[in-house]
Amino acid sequence: MSRLTHIDETGRANMVDVSAKAVTTREALAEGFVRMSAETLALALSGDAKKGDVRSTAEIAGIMAAKKTSDLIPLCHPLALSKVEVRVEPGEGGLSVTARVRTSGQTGVEMEALTAVSVACLTVYDMLKAADKAMTIEAVRLMEKSGGKSGDWKRP
Repeated sequence: MSRLTHIDETGRANMVDVSAKAVTTREALAEGFVRMSAETLALALSGDAKKGDVRSTAEIAGIMAAKKTSDLIPLCHPLALSKVEVRVEPGEGGLSVTARVRTSGQTGVEMEALTAVSVACLTVYDMLKAADKAMTIEAVRLMEKSGGKSGDWKRP
């Protein structure tokens, strides 16, 4: 296992110095899933949920969250994001959430993609909790990343 980059030689938290890193195009794709009853899924897809359009609201929330990642995760660098795309789509037993984030910079956007998915899933839950408190947020994970010193990675 490699040395943890956010811990210095004395064991203290450390924001990584990226000033010497090359500026490259970096992209990350993350996904998650909100499992719910068939009735709740039908409500979400109908557009008649009490709080409004579930899918569109969750997509906007995910985009906003990606832009605020450095405010939420203590050692993340603030980034100028070039693209954030969040999609909430029906899946078997619930709603599937994906986020693709891109930048040209000195550090990756994995945390921004994961934050976008997490907040979009939480927004789905919030908007539908009156109908189904038993919903479950599952499988929030990085699917792929590209760019930077470590190169490309895809979940096997």
